[in-house]
Amino acid sequence: MAVAERRAFAHKINRTVAAEVRKQVSRERSGSPHSSRRSSSSLGVPLTEVIEPLDFEDVLLSRPPDAEPGPLRDLVEFPADDLELLLQPRECRTTEPGIPEDGKLDAQVRAAVEMYTEDWVIVHRRYQHLSAAYSPVTTETQRERQKGLTRQVFEQDASGDEKSGPEDSDDSQRCSGSPDDTPRSSGASGIFDLRNLAADSLLPSLLERAAPEDVDRRNEVLRRQHRPQALLTLYPAPDEDETVERCSRPEPPREHFGQRILVKCLSLKFEIEIEPIFGILALYDVREKKKISENFYFDLNSDSMKGLLRAHSTHPAISTLARSAIFSVTYPSPDIFLVIKLEKVLQQGDISECCEPYMVMKEVDTAKNKEKLEKLRLAAEQFCTRLGRYRMPFAWTAVHLANIVSSAGQLDRDSDSEGERRPTWTDRRRRGPQDRASSGDDACSFSGFRPATLTVTNFFKQEAERLSDEDLFKFLADMRRPSSLLRRLRPVTAQLKIDISPAPENPHFCLSPELLHIKPYPDPRARPTKEILEFPAREVYAPHTSYRNLLYVYPHSLNFSSRQGSVRNLAVRIQYMAGEDPSQALPVIFGKSSCSEFTREAFTPVVYHNKSPEFYEEFKLRLPACVSENHHLLFTFYHVSCQPRPGTALETPVGFTWIPLLQHGRLRTGPFCLPVSVDQPPPSYSVLTPDVALPGMRWVDGHKGVFSVELTAVSSVHPQDLHLDKFFTLVHVLEEGAFPFRLKDTVLSEGTVEQELRASLASLRLASPEPLVAFSHHVLDKLVRLVVRPPIISSQIVNLGRGAFEAMAHVVSLVHRSLETAQDARGHCLQLAAYVHYAFRLPGTEPSLPGGATPVTVQAATLARGSGRPASLYLARSKSISSSNPDLAVAPGSVDDEVSRILASKLLHEELALQWVVSSSAVREAVLQHAWFFFQLMVKSMALHLLLSQRLDTPRKLRFPGRFLDDIAALVGSVGLEVTTRVHKDMELAERLNASLAFFLSDLLSLADRGFVFSLVRAHYKQVATRLQSSPNPAALLTLRMEFTRILCSHEHYVTLNLPCCPLSPPASPSPSVSSTTSQSSTFSSQAPDPKVTSMFELSGPFRQQHFLAGLLLTELALALDPEAEGASVLHKKAISAVHSLLCSHDTDSRYTEATVKARVAELYLPLLSLARDTLPRLHDFAEGPGQRSRLASMLDSDIDGEGDFGGTINPSVAMAIAGGPLAPGSRASISQGPPTASRSGCPLSAEPSRTLLACVLWVLKNAEPALLQRWAADLALPQLGRLLDLLYLCLAAFEYKGKKAFERINSLTFKKSLDMKARLEEAILGTIGARQEMVRRSRERSPFGHQENVRWRKSVTHWRQTSDRVDKTKDEVEHEALVEGNLATEASLVVLDTLEIIVQTVMLSEARESVLGAVLKVVLYSLGSAQSALFLQHGLATQRALVSKFPELLFEEDTELCADLCLRLLRHCGSRISTIRTHASASLYLLMRQNFEIGHNFARVKMQVTMSLSSLVGTTQNFSEEHLRRSLKTILTYAEEDVGLRDSTFAEQVQDLMFNLHMILTDTVKMKEHQEDPEMLIDLMYRIARGYQGSPDLRLTWLQNMAGKHAELGNHAEAAQCMLHAAALVAEYLALLEDRRHLPVGCVSFQNISSNVLEESAISDDILSPDEEGFCSGKHFTELGLVGLLEQAATYFTMGGLYEAVNEVYKNLIPILEAHRDYKKLAAVHGKLQEAFTKIMHQSSGWERMFGTYFRVGFYGTRFGDLDEQEFVYKEPSITKLAEISHRLEEFYTERFGDDVVEIIKDSNPVDKSKLDPQKAYIQITYVEPYFDTYELKDRVTYFDRNYGLRTFLFCTPFTPDGRAHGELHEQHKRKTLLSTDHAFPYIKTRIRVCHREETVLMPVEVAIEDMQKKTRELAFATEQEPPDAKMLQMVLQGSVGPTVNQGPLEVAQVFLAEIPEDPKLFRHHNKLRLCFKDFCKRCEDALRKNKALIGPDQKEYHRELERNYGRLREALQPLLTQRLPQLLAPTPTSLRNSLNRASFRKADL
Repeated sequence: MAVAERRAFAHKINRTVAAEVRKQVSRERSGSPHSSRRSSSSLGVPLTEVIEPLDFEDVLLSRPPDAEPGPLRDLVEFPADDLELLLQPRECRTTEPGIPEDGKLDAQVRAAVEMYTEDWVIVHRRYQHLSAAYSPVTTETQRERQKGLTRQVFEQDASGDEKSGPEDSDDSQRCSGSPDDTPRSSGASGIFDLRNLAADSLLPSLLERAAPEDVDRRNEVLRRQHRPQALLTLYPAPDEDETVERCSRPEPPREHFGQRILVKCLSLKFEIEIEPIFGILALYDVREKKKISENFYFDLNSDSMKGLLRAHSTHPAISTLARSAIFSVTYPSPDIFLVIKLEKVLQQGDISECCEPYMVMKEVDTAKNKEKLEKLRLAAEQFCTRLGRYRMPFAWTAVHLANIVSSAGQLDRDSDSEGERRPTWTDRRRRGPQDRASSGDDACSFSGFRPATLTVTNFFKQEAERLSDEDLFKFLADMRRPSSLLRRLRPVTAQLKIDISPAPENPHFCLSPELLHIKPYPDPRARPTKEILEFPAREVYAPHTSYRNLLYVYPHSLNFSSRQGSVRNLAVRIQYMAGEDPSQALPVIFGKSSCSEFTREAFTPVVYHNKSPEFYEEFKLRLPACVSENHHLLFTFYHVSCQPRPGTALETPVGFTWIPLLQHGRLRTGPFCLPVSVDQPPPSYSVLTPDVALPGMRWVDGHKGVFSVELTAVSSVHPQDLHLDKFFTLVHVLEEGAFPFRLKDTVLSEGTVEQELRASLASLRLASPEPLVAFSHHVLDKLVRLVVRPPIISSQIVNLGRGAFEAMAHVVSLVHRSLETAQDARGHCLQLAAYVHYAFRLPGTEPSLPGGATPVTVQAATLARGSGRPASLYLARSKSISSSNPDLAVAPGSVDDEVSRILASKLLHEELALQWVVSSSAVREAVLQHAWFFFQLMVKSMALHLLLSQRLDTPRKLRFPGRFLDDIAALVGSVGLEVTTRVHKDMELAERLNASLAFFLSDLLSLADRGFVFSLVRAHYKQVATRLQSSPNPAALLTLRMEFTRILCSHEHYVTLNLPCCPLSPPASPSPSVSSTTSQSSTFSSQAPDPKVTSMFELSGPFRQQHFLAGLLLTELALALDPEAEGASVLHKKAISAVHSLLCSHDTDSRYTEATVKARVAELYLPLLSLARDTLPRLHDFAEGPGQRSRLASMLDSDIDGEGDFGGTINPSVAMAIAGGPLAPGSRASISQGPPTASRSGCPLSAEPSRTLLACVLWVLKNAEPALLQRWAADLALPQLGRLLDLLYLCLAAFEYKGKKAFERINSLTFKKSLDMKARLEEAILGTIGARQEMVRRSRERSPFGHQENVRWRKSVTHWRQTSDRVDKTKDEVEHEALVEGNLATEASLVVLDTLEIIVQTVMLSEARESVLGAVLKVVLYSLGSAQSALFLQHGLATQRALVSKFPELLFEEDTELCADLCLRLLRHCGSRISTIRTHASASLYLLMRQNFEIGHNFARVKMQVTMSLSSLVGTTQNFSEEHLRRSLKTILTYAEEDVGLRDSTFAEQVQDLMFNLHMILTDTVKMKEHQEDPEMLIDLMYRIARGYQGSPDLRLTWLQNMAGKHAELGNHAEAAQCMLHAAALVAEYLALLEDRRHLPVGCVSFQNISSNVLEESAISDDILSPDEEGFCSGKHFTELGLVGLLEQAATYFTMGGLYEAVNEVYKNLIPILEAHRDYKKLAAVHGKLQEAFTKIMHQSSGWERMFGTYFRVGFYGTRFGDLDEQEFVYKEPSITKLAEISHRLEEFYTERFGDDVVEIIKDSNPVDKSKLDPQKAYIQITYVEPYFDTYELKDRVTYFDRNYGLRTFLFCTPFTPDGRAHGELHEQHKRKTLLSTDHAFPYIKTRIRVCHREETVLMPVEVAIEDMQKKTRELAFATEQEPPDAKMLQMVLQGSVGPTVNQGPLEVAQVFLAEIPEDPKLFRHHNKLRLCFKDFCKRCEDALRKNKALIGPDQKEYHRELERNYGRLREALQPLLTQRLPQLLAPTPTSLRNSLNRASFRKADL
């Protein structure tokens, strides 16, 4: 394989030597950009191709079963009990089965009964629940597993409570004496203090000298204790949006219910009680105009009332005594009413008469109406006795349910209690089809309201003419209107109390609509609650699950107006007749209330004296199981005589009619309008309809239809659909073989039945959806039966395979379409899924469990396939063909039917596969839409076949015949092709198909030959690969392939499928070049690297061949991470998420808990390490800040000149990028070197995927075999090892603990977003992505599927999880999050530490160890520097001590930086609040000193570094605890005293000196702590400390940097820049002393152009500094590189502060250095920055755009201020700071410090008289000051910048009058001008500078007037000359100048001062000057007027004239005043003219 062909990252994997690499890189640069196409290293199969997998079954056969020890044995093969057959009894809701027990049932009923009673047949995969698909790792399960974690102790969390450990508490107070006790000078007291402290506990074995191996061993044992088992349990659960493999077992089919409400009728009470009243309840939907429930009858009468009906009542059945009912509402809507109708016993008189007493009489008048009542009672009693069996309508009312629900208020509207019960990801909607109604105004829920008790008081009397349902709907619609007509009617007053509440989950004592007892039914004697059958408002699509066979009869109206005779009080009697004899009336009519359960006859209520009554009655009948031809309903019409007359019967029959119930074998339902006969019907009438005119019969109204009635059946036996009826009839006829058979009007013989059956199959698609779904199980069962058991007609086997298959496809798609809303996340219809899972069985097999009785063997004999396959089949196969050849009817000679039947039986899966493969395009389309269903059906059929024929023991290769496998292969190929071709046309379908195919293959892995399945997978991959080359949107295809792989890998035996136990066999080296280059490149082992180990850690051929699925998954990841990959960001996330979720499932899998087993599992993921290492440059940079972590790789990469990707770093700090800062060699900036590299850089990963990838890497490192890792590390080349260390470094950064506060602030979701946004921002700043790329990427991210925004069901698009948007978390949640994060951070760091130890072990003996160990130490240092738990620090510091003791030269020979870093880290931990951390840190620090001492007999280096570290710590750390540090110092002292080995040396003495010195520095810091809140004071203190270190440049530099940091924090960028400038000057001085180099600055002098203050730094002269002294100026900054860094930082800060002119000056010093280094890249960057700076200067020339600062003089008066008393400062505040703001700030600050009522602000600027002040108070005087320049200075200070930079003199003016007021008349107005000079020029390294000189001048009134006039004149001049002219401003100024002003206008000034010549000759000069000012003023006014005239429009002409008139008046008035001449002009008086030159001396004067 040509070298140039290799994949970009293969270079890094192939251990090539540096020279090779260089050649390679240069070749790639010059060659074509595509020369580095992706290919894998060791086998010549590129990653884009799938390698041929091993033959799985053969491999297993070749291995003896006991080759593996103990626990590993289970990984070798699937468990024997993997598949089992479960027979699950069907859940029956009722205690009795409720199926007909009649003897002979016809075929249809029998089939139904069987179907509703047989057990569920479930094929159970026993271990499936362990797969990621079924027990996913979700946030909830994670939280469950996180219970019982130990809390890790962190410094930042401990900061709140000072005392963290018990041992700290006693003396935490003792050591913090007040700072005044230990003045800086008195060393003695410091020693005294330190001596008295208590030390922390010492580490017992620290001073013993043990062998390094023992120390390492001991450390490792300690590290391994108490570690969490599962690392990923601590990491957030995988993203829900990505879980394509997620499945859930479907719920078993259950009866459908809507939302259920329980209605209890409590009492009914009228004003008078004279007769029994009966109630009827039902629900009505006004909008749909539909009655939506059956009637519920209740009887609330008292016993005395019931007694009146004794004559008519039998003993009432308990079921008829129910008073509560459960209504179900599938489509809740605000239009539903609960209608209550009342009836009473029939009596004489119409309804109005009967209602009258109820409306008139009141309960209160009972006594008054006694007689009337008695009379009424008597009459009622008579009517009850005589007419007790008849009823009449009485009254009605309605309750609007929506009001109840809303007024009762939802209990918890938000948490849909239904949704809570299920995991979030399952079906999109819990409730199925019924939810459609929940949009818009329908959104009305009856499920969560508070129970309500209603008292209904108003009833409306029934009107005889308006009883029908139509009228009722009109009334109800009217009720909702505010001005309801009903309200005007006089009501019947009564009190009906009812309770309405949501029905409980499992109510007790409940009866089904068939009156069966529903479980639980504890006591059969209790009063029951009835379940009321719902008649849903719209279709409900749900399969029937239980036997139900009810008929409802609704008489609507009767018209007897033309009937002669006495027919007025009409009652209709209904009977269900099984024959024509009156005795054959069946007792199937349900009783109403307080009667028997079933009756043989029932009557409608009677409307008095009405010949054409309307009815609202509902009769409910139980249909017999077998309805036969002569079953019919008989209606008899009676005239009831209400008045007892002698000789008249009570009831007279006046008409008859009937309805035969069966017609052509179908149940008759629907509306009928029947003629009524006057005579009794003749014999045999029942088989005819009354429409037939029978001879000799008389009909009412001449045989016209006069009785309208409607029949509705609710039946799970009769489909009531033409096509379904026909289909079932035909199938049953065939099963029974009952020929000839009559179907409608045709008679079917055996000859025609086949044709009819085919037609019937074809017309199934026309069936209406609701019955089709309801009978879907029946239909599918029959279709399956037709496929598997072809019917035999006239001894011929009829092949209906194709027709049945097509019908199945259509049925499935119809069911799918109807149930569109009841689908799960994958678009599967839940009902169909449940059918396959539970109901589907192989026909004719009685599944019994193997082991017991032998199951009936299924004859799998398929006829020898003839060669009669039609030529049209495109699958040319020479094998035999299925007997289901649609065109072939085989006649098997004279075999009897039974044999032929067995011969004809087929296997469903074989037939399905075949039919699918050969199906026509239309059918195929339907099948593809719902491929999942057919796949699942095949899988279950295969499993049942294996289980029932007991083939599970046969070898997998023999389980299924070859032709079937060929069909499967063809099928998989064609479906795969559909996926790839449809991905652009119909993404949604492609996704569904893709997932279905993957699940199918995954299921096959459990059943068939696994090698065969792998070959199918490979074939599919090849298809996709071919398609990818031509695809317009490869990302979409890759996404699909990724999901495909992910689903395959979610198999529960994924690990076993990867053959984890077979050792990899290295392939023969395919090309000599590869093996020869690898042989020499290993770094650490003398012999060539072990190819076996190498191939385990890479996506090598052998790896991908043996670990086939893991290979696929990791290859997907590798390709997604490939820099040239398309659509990368989406794919990164998907690929990483797939690996993550798999590792999570391994972590939670009980089979892999043992370490040895887990190590084997981890071996499947070893290439992840190399992958992540090579992706390192593109991972998100978690380690922000200037410590770029590419250093490690580039350190070890010395021979690769940082080219291209090689030393590749990840974002060095953004600040550096902004500054064009010093990037490490080969860092990100190198991306811009040339096009080839840029293209290789690829798309960077955002924070979240990067972090997840790192978590996976840590998982592998944690669980892999350490010995294996060691062998691998030994074989790595240096640069690769460097990258590996970089990776570990990044892991530490990524999992660093953020602290509890962070969790309170940010919610996880926003956090993720912000991290990603931050990454984007950095990219934008660093310019790694262009705007176009960004736009393209954004649009891609928005929709990974091209532009298909209408993807409805995509989870990632639609699934918006509200839970994670909740920002305010509870305290417990925050606590828990912090607990988990703490444990994660600790475990991640410990895994890194383990790995570092492995690397150290590996490199101990190698020659390159220095560089590697340096890098290792850097990672250790980083880990010690980040926020770590006490537990980790114990181990981390132990490792650090071991490293230093083994390799002391690391720290003490070359680079000082490591030593400096280490000292800083250790000191910081010495100051920890947690005692264990202090103990270990002080031990480490002590050993460090001892080590240094033992090498060179003094430890000057450590001394110096520790001192510097302490200074920088003190300066930068906010919550630094000096008292804890003091204890650590004491601990170190104690070690020194107790160290026997060094007793005789000066070591202890030196340690003591150092400790006391540190103690001194600490004392300073206490003071700093006091001023923590006062930035000015704090900076002053830091400034003072820095001054104190004038003689120690390192420390001064440290403090200058501390100050810069503090300033930057406060936003004072100019000051921060000055600090950096001073630091640079300091370094320049030092470098100038070392040697004189032309390109370097000559010390401070070079910088004085930037700031005159810099010269302070020249103090370090030769007498202080001997440059070669050990440990002096040894920091990294005292080098040229350091100087460059400081200058760049200064420039950055100047830029941020807007001081662009200074940027130029800084770069003037920097450019010569870069030129000398020939660093053109940097130079380019610098000039770019300069260009930006100059551009900004041009754009912001006026200066207003950049505000430089506002200055205030602040004076402090009062002893409380201490050092500040009577001091004056000039403060520099941010621009546009108002006086009020600074005064408020200072007042607030000092009030807080001194207490209330102490601080006073002096409001004026007058001089302060100290004697008048209250000594107890603190006074602050604040005055606004402005920079002041002498005239000569202004010549130089031309620009706005010049006038705001280098400021030393400030001016403020105070107006006053002689009598003490501030303002007065013109002639007495004086002004005091005060000039202040400061010690240093602004900006300086601090923001307030002391005033060192003050000078005052007083102006006389005339001078004040001169100044005023000059100002006015200047304003006029400015307004006149402004470009472009501003008319408004000009007019304003003019108005103010010439307008007739009231007082102190120009005219008044002239009149006061120029009216007469002054007497004092000294004032002549002023007089004259003022006169000249006025002349100038007049001239300017004229100019302005002229300009104004030119600017104005016609509308302002008049205004302008007015101005001119005013000006004329002014000039006339001034004329005489200006023409006076002075008598003489005096010589100039020296006093009045101050010479500003005199004052220039301030600049040097040091006051």
